[in-house]
Amino acid sequence: VLVTEVRDLPQALRELDRVLVGALGLTRPGWLADAERAWGRVEPPAGTRSAFVPIWRRPWMVLGRDTFAGDLLARLGVRNVYAAHAERYPRVPVEELAAAGCDLVVLPDEPYRFTAEDGPEAFPGLPAALLSGRHLTWYGPSLAEAPAVLSRALSAAR
Repeated sequence: VLVTEVRDLPQALRELDRVLVGALGLTRPGWLADAERAWGRVEPPAGTRSAFVPIWRRPWMVLGRDTFAGDLLARLGVRNVYAAHAERYPRVPVEELAAAGCDLVVLPDEPYRFTAEDGPEAFPGLPAALLSGRHLTWYGPSLAEAPAVLSRALSAAR
């Protein structure tokens, strides 16, 4: 049994190297170097935006502390207002979310499949960024294109 723990991008890259190359003895995949280069070129926008990031509905749950997805968003200039919460995935009443005073709500399409019709309507007047959950939450080959994919989705929510 090989246990991994991934809570930020550097840890994900180290674990991928450890598992793929170290434990499995594979040749280091090109996409891993591509991901390192892609994220190495990321420069957060001049200003950050505050956001909450629901990951489930019924009950509403959001990204809290120490999450890989929260780290990726921070690198792209999005400050998770629940990043200091005691829980990693707290349940938060929708009324509290709506009153959080954020600049943005980030709605990934997994684990809950938020869509333009299912999610943004709960937060009228708040810009919603609909993001690819694969690019936000998976650490693997999708990391190479994640900065560009996620940046485009965040920019579209202005």
